[in-house]
Amino acid sequence: MIKNFANVLMIAMMLMTTTLNAQVKTGIEVLREQGFAPLQGKRVGLITNPTGVDSQLRSTIDILAEAEGLELVALYGPEHGVRGDYPAGEYVENQDDPRTGVPMFSLYGITRKPTPEMLHGVDVLVYDIQDIGSRSYTYISTLGLAMEAAAENGIEFVVLDRPNPLGGNKFEGPLVEDGFISFVSQFPIPYVHGFTVGELAKFLNGEKMLKNGVQARLTVIEMEGWNREMTFEDTGLHWVMSSPHIPHAHSAYFYPVSGILGELYTVNIGVGYTLPFQIFGTEWLSDAEVFAERLNKLEIPGLIFRPIHFRPYYTNMKDKRMRGVQVHITDMQQIPLSLVQFYVLQELYAMHPEHNVFEKAPDRLDMFDKVCGTDKVRKAFQQRFKVEDILDLWTKEIPGFMEVAGKYFMY
Repeated sequence: MIKNFANVLMIAMMLMTTTLNAQVKTGIEVLREQGFAPLQGKRVGLITNPTGVDSQLRSTIDILAEAEGLELVALYGPEHGVRGDYPAGEYVENQDDPRTGVPMFSLYGITRKPTPEMLHGVDVLVYDIQDIGSRSYTYISTLGLAMEAAAENGIEFVVLDRPNPLGGNKFEGPLVEDGFISFVSQFPIPYVHGFTVGELAKFLNGEKMLKNGVQARLTVIEMEGWNREMTFEDTGLHWVMSSPHIPHAHSAYFYPVSGILGELYTVNIGVGYTLPFQIFGTEWLSDAEVFAERLNKLEIPGLIFRPIHFRPYYTNMKDKRMRGVQVHITDMQQIPLSLVQFYVLQELYAMHPEHNVFEKAPDRLDMFDKVCGTDKVRKAFQQRFKVEDILDLWTKEIPGFMEVAGKYFMY
């Protein structure tokens, strides 16, 4: 019996070793193995936040500050700040980094694009931030605007690549139309965009999507060991909270499931509770069990709905008793992530036509449309609250986009 236990333990240790050996190396680790060659002899400005770490959770800030042959002269922070100490939407102020003493400039304050003054004395801008794969997550807007600034000021731009946590095969939603460009939809790409940040940078550069068609002197430090089939949990890497409501790797999977609907503030999507982006609930839903049954009868691939009752701890629905459903993902490859919220709205309206979530939030329709990248989706859906009425709008541009996007895939 002891012998059998020893054999089991040995096999478990072998499997653990195999997993560790198969771990993905992110751009910062590859750069370090290269002896920081692309940065040697240069003054470096680093755009990062708490997600910029190596596999041992050591900050890219500290790694570059201690690296020989280069000088870290400036830090730039996106939404939430370099050290992640600002909540969503709050302006971030310029200050010195308390650990290194390096000046920190905010790219989510008075300006969202580095100014010539911010870039003074910088030879190369380095970008190292973990994205979550959805267009409305603002870090990729910061990426594009920083690339523009680098191009306009004759500064090199280096992206330290990181995994797309959703994998590299999901492309969902309409491209952003003229008139709906904003910081939550900065570029005409699908809502679920399928790129790593390095691939996106190459795409924006190659397709001349930066302002006035400028192109940055771009270098992407590629990962090792990543492939397009991987979700983040397949990489062997530790997840670092990318923002307050994306505390876990699986939070990134759920963000496109409910994030667009969440812009209305009329249905709680778990923000303010312990399950951000994973649930849908309202005060006025009559029966959570019936709601779950209706949704499950739709047989949406890759998920199961479960009835849930909860009370948010904060937000505009604080302490209100909610009835609704929790989404459980069973197959990431099959689930149509960004359409789930529209199926939820369809069944919610079928049960309660007296509650039109769009009419309840007239001052939030503009933001809803900006996140969608168009107002055509809302206007078509609002006619009958039927997903079938928006399917063409949601899917028709993807094949053509992927033909172009594929030229920039590195993995």
